[in-house]
This record gives sequence, C-alpha cells and structure tokens, in this order.
Amino acid sequence: MQLLKTTDTDFSVRFKALVSDRREATVDVSGTVKNILADVKVRGDAAVQEYTSRFDHYTPPSLHLSADFISEQAAQCPQNVKESLQLAADRIGSFHQKQLPQNIGYTDTAGVKLGLNWVSLSQVGIYVPGGRASYPSSVLMNALPAKIAGVDRIVMAVPMPGGAINPAVLAAAQIAGVTEIYSIGGAQAIAALAYGTETITPVDKIVGPGNAYVAEAKRQVFGTVGIDSVAGPSEILVVADSQNNPEWIAWDLLSQAEHDPSAQSILITDSAQFAENVIQSIEQILTHLPTKEVATASWQKHGAVILVEDLTESIPILNQLAPEHVELCIDNPQGFADQIKSAGSMFLGRYTPEAIGDYLGGPNHVLPTARSARFASGLSVYDFLKRITYLECNQEALQKIGKAAVTLAETEGLPAHGGSVSIRLQ
Repeated sequence: MQLLKTTDTDFSVRFKALVSDRREATVDVSGTVKNILADVKVRGDAAVQEYTSRFDHYTPPSLHLSADFISEQAAQCPQNVKESLQLAADRIGSFHQKQLPQNIGYTDTAGVKLGLNWVSLSQVGIYVPGGRASYPSSVLMNALPAKIAGVDRIVMAVPMPGGAINPAVLAAAQIAGVTEIYSIGGAQAIAALAYGTETITPVDKIVGPGNAYVAEAKRQVFGTVGIDSVAGPSEILVVADSQNNPEWIAWDLLSQAEHDPSAQSILITDSAQFAENVIQSIEQILTHLPTKEVATASWQKHGAVILVEDLTESIPILNQLAPEHVELCIDNPQGFADQIKSAGSMFLGRYTPEAIGDYLGGPNHVLPTARSARFASGLSVYDFLKRITYLECNQEALQKIGKAAVTLAETEGLPAHGGSVSIRLQ
C-alpha cells in the first residue's frame, strides 16, 4: 500500500507512476485467443463444445439452455433473492427508461429538411461471468438497457463450470426477459456470438465483463461486431474527511479490492490521523474477511492513500486518475461532483456506499476502467441505439446551397461529386 503526500517533494513523480500503473493481466493471451477465435469461426459448434469441455470441465448435451431447464434452475433461487432482484430491476429499468432520446427534425432557413432518428440495434449478446464469481446483477445491468432501447433479440452467454450455474443468474434472466441463453464462456463464447455457429446466430454487438481471455476476445472481434468496452480490474477512489467513521470507509475500499488481486482502492483525505485509522480498520477487517486472500493482494499491491492539505486538491488528482467509482464522503458533495470531469460513476455523501450502485441504485454498474473514464462512459441505453441522419432538399433549397457544394467538390478534385449537384442546378 502506497502513502503519498502532496507536500512531499517527490509527490509528482510518485503520483505519475500511480496514474500510469497498468494493472491488466501481465500474461499475453492474444495468441491463444486468436487461435480460439479462428477455430470457432471455421468449426463452429464442434470447436465451442471442445473448448467448453477443456476449460469448464463440462460437456453440455446442447449449447442452448431449454426453457424447462431455465425455469427449474430459477425456481431454486431463494424468494428473498428474487424479490431483491426484482427491486433492482425496477430501479435500473426506471433510470434507464429516462435516458431514451428524442428524434430531431426541422427545416432550416434555406428550406432544407434535416433530422436525426434514433434506432435500436437488432440483436446483441451479453456475456455474464460464471467462473470464480457469478453476478446476477450483471444480467440486469446488461439486459435491461438493451430491452428498453428496443433490441429485438438479446442473447446471453454464461459459462457453467462443472455443469453448475447460480440459480440467481437465471432468475435475473427471467426478470429481464432474456430467454435465449447458451452455457458457454471464455473466448469461445465471444467467437460464437461474433461469428455464429450452426446453433448460434451471430449478433451485432457484445457487452458485458469477463476475464482476460474474454476481454482480449472482445478486442479482437471488434469491427466484426461492436463492443461496449474492454473491461479491466475494478477501481474505487474515496474522498473522505475526518468526520467519517473510518471503519465505514475501510469497508468501502475493500468492496472493490475483493473483486480481483489487480483491483485498486484509493483514499484521498486531509487528515493523517483519519488515514491511519482507516488503514488500521482495513487490517482488522482483513483478518476475518472471507475474501481476504484476494482483497489483501489488491490492497497491498495496488492500494494507495493520498494525503492532501485541503480536500479541494483532490479534484485535479481525481480527474487524472479517472477512476471507475468515486465516493465523495464529505459535506455538500454536489459542489465537488460538479467539478469532476473523469469518473465512471459518482456516489455522493456519507450514506451512499458504492455497493448500492453495484446492485440496485439505478445507474449502470458496467463502467470504464483503466483510466478510460477520461473518454468513455458507463453502459446505458445509448449503447444499444444508433443515430441515422437525413436530409431533404427541394428544387429551391438546392439552388440556394448547391453552388457552394460544387465549389467545394472542385476544390477537393472530385468532379463527379460536383457534377451530381450541378446537373440538378441547370
């Protein structure tokens, strides 16, 4: 765990190193993934079956999960879990429903009609992890925005290691209205969704997080299909003053550290004593945390505490770190939030732990990582929509603007462009 102080002479050097630290998988899996993609593209179902048997130690009788199997497994989900998933779905759905944009249409002063239509994608694939961790919340976060956007076909791929699946994952699929589900994972699942097989019709876009092989596969199939992002390890940055309970903040930092040994948790505070109290609380919690092995590795290798003289210093620091999650555990957090330009999602006040956003806050939990919040946003309805623009000129409107188009075409040395306009002006 690093301790940085803005008053130290070497702060800028150490902070630059923290910003540039790359926590993604150090093992190059691109070659392995390339081979898997090529194999699935050629051999289809047979290749997918072989990789599923090899990596998941499971040979499914069919890649496609039947409606009866889905219902039987979902029925095993405890009632309180189903009720919690339904509450989450209601909140996520309500927030994303409000994102639906309006079409644009108007006639300008030259008499030209212009417009923009929003149209949904036809078919998307959502990848849901099913290995070391399975996340029913990810089903809701990926499927509901697609459904609200109007996507006709939503396909889900979820691995079943050893033939087992978390019933809550299928219960979430039922709640989200996803019925086409395949028991496949890894790079072979991404290949099947992108290229198609005898059983699986290809999709137009693939969304959802996964391991290093899934991330690399999404990177390589981009262009054949769209993708949401190439997800990296989780991140949280907490800005907190000494008025907080240090144990609360410790739990918040560990909530992301327990995801992955490469996850990163950062605390920014203006109190050295508070920082020490948080560190001690983390050490105490780690003695009995069931996920302590992963969380300890993350905290020790990638955790950081940054001491500032005044919390206003945290704003430019935060914007450079561009974290996936930001907690502002301070009084009047909205003023700080209005100055943040680079973050995946923000959680304001002392009673808004990031974990609320992971499950049922409303905004999406699929967020930009690895400093990509500098230029990217979290998953939303917009990820499942396209924009199509249109123009309509009548004879009078073309007479008004056409001559300038001919001039520009001649300037660029494209006579057919100019000719297609000028012939209509005669």
